Amino acid sequence: MAFTTAQAADVPPQELPLLHELVKDVSAERIEADIRKLVSFGTRHSLSDTKSETRGIGAARRWIFSEFEKISADCGGCLEVMYVSDTVTGNRIPEPTEIVSVVAIQRGESDPNRYVAMSGDIDSRVSDPLNGIDDSPGANDNASGMAGAIEAARVLSKHKFAGSIIYMGLSGEEQGLFGGQIVAQHALDNNWRVKAVLNNDMIGNITGINGVTNNTTARVFSEGTRDVETPEEARIRRFSGGEVDSPSRNIARFIDRQADKYIPNLDVMMVYRLDRFGRGGHHRPFNAVGIPGVRIMETNEHYDRQHQDIRVEDGREYGDVIEGVDFDYARKLTALNIVSLAEMAAAPPFPAEVELKGAVRASAVISWKRPTGKEAENLAGYKVYWRLTDANQWTHSKFVGDVETYTFENLVVDNYYFGVVAVAKDGAETPVVFPGPMGNFGGYEE
Repeated sequence: MAFTTAQAADVPPQELPLLHELVKDVSAERIEADIRKLVSFGTRHSLSDTKSETRGIGAARRWIFSEFEKISADCGGCLEVMYVSDTVTGNRIPEPTEIVSVVAIQRGESDPNRYVAMSGDIDSRVSDPLNGIDDSPGANDNASGMAGAIEAARVLSKHKFAGSIIYMGLSGEEQGLFGGQIVAQHALDNNWRVKAVLNNDMIGNITGINGVTNNTTARVFSEGTRDVETPEEARIRRFSGGEVDSPSRNIARFIDRQADKYIPNLDVMMVYRLDRFGRGGHHRPFNAVGIPGVRIMETNEHYDRQHQDIRVEDGREYGDVIEGVDFDYARKLTALNIVSLAEMAAAPPFPAEVELKGAVRASAVISWKRPTGKEAENLAGYKVYWRLTDANQWTHSKFVGDVETYTFENLVVDNYYFGVVAVAKDGAETPVVFPGPMGNFGGYEE
């Protein structure tokens, strides 16, 4: 397909000036103050006191709720703040316990039932996972992620976007990822079209137990294939590819590009795993029901500061205390979330029903379904992407206009992977959508 002069002039911009401004608005001082406040509750264990106004998870979640309400008041009531809860039991919850998460929704202007979300965890723990009594400051794990979500709400609530943004404080993570399970089910029950969950779990530590101190990298973990893939979809993937192109994996690639464009002195390490080896996080319950999600976190963990009683043994200090948090690093990772949420929310509806053809021919043909109505009012057109099959990032792209198909002339389908993004009039893009069920973010019929 050849461009006309008019089409070339209509190519949307490659960067969004607003996103640079959002990065400048993120405050390390506000994040520090919120982390210190969360630490001040003594313990935020899911089995801790729920009645006290000063100690325990009950006081912590009420404070988080009040912070979201204050932010909403500052933006003229732009946030819908709610509790989402259920009563559960499990290996680490021996008696029926109400697990309560805090959710704040910033409604979109033209596509309000399309959501992107950022989450942090409210709860903390010490060495014994059933100990809800002793001090468990959880300064990095995970007051840092929770403070990041609150700061994201402060920054982004000053602006309006096409789609909706959810800010979540999830409970019960240390006891079995219960908060995420409950909120994910709530999203399904209410037909929320959640396109991305950015789970932040430990975004404040820069010195690892490996002796490395590094404040210039962050890890993003993502599943390679969808957890809800059916046997028939697996058969299609076997012959078509897509083992590393789930929606979650392409969200990770999107976040990697956001760091390169907008966050000074920060590089993303995409880790091709659902989570750390043999461990879990609160994006997993969303993946389990088909909602794309990733984990954003520090690169070098310090295990003496995770899930440990506060103590000193043989001169070695243990415990997740405030001294282990680097607030400027938490600012950078929070900013990474903010620019990713902002661009996805500002983008048009994600491409749906993406298909690829081209077997035994010289050129590959990609097609997709175009939305109509108010949801598409900010749509400028589409950009196609392609890369060699062993490349970890999309390397080539081309804006092709407001069309529903594109032919890659003389690019043999066997040798490349292909995808497509929707582009807004201001240049905001969706993550790349890979063809077929492997890369499907969900269609407009949701």
